[in-house]
Amino acid sequence: MIRSFVLAAAVAMIAGTAHADEPIVGNWKTASGETAVIASCGSSYCVTLKTGKYSGRKIGTLAGTGGSYAGEITDPAADKTYSGSGKVSGNSLRMQGCVMKILCKTQTWTRL
Repeated sequence: MIRSFVLAAAVAMIAGTAHADEPIVGNWKTASGETAVIASCGSSYCVTLKTGKYSGRKIGTLAGTGGSYAGEITDPAADKTYSGSGKVSGNSLRMQGCVMKILCKTQTWTRL
């Protein structure tokens, strides 16, 4: 009985750590002052604006682990989508969108 309990506890601990959130998950203040929420959506992470003129609009999908992510980022004002990336360092998220991987724009977001 004790052996079964110890085994069940070990499995529960392993399962709990396997589903731990990535550093990118959470609420972020964008460079323009809006709040963006990054949450798991399938095997990727969806970026959705929660405040401002484009509130409720999904503006990106990124995939990756360990603080480095890549995917697509949309500029909601221009309604254009670019190849994008994000890198988390502490409470900062460096977001970058590029056209043809040559012309890039970078913003730093802050964790809320």
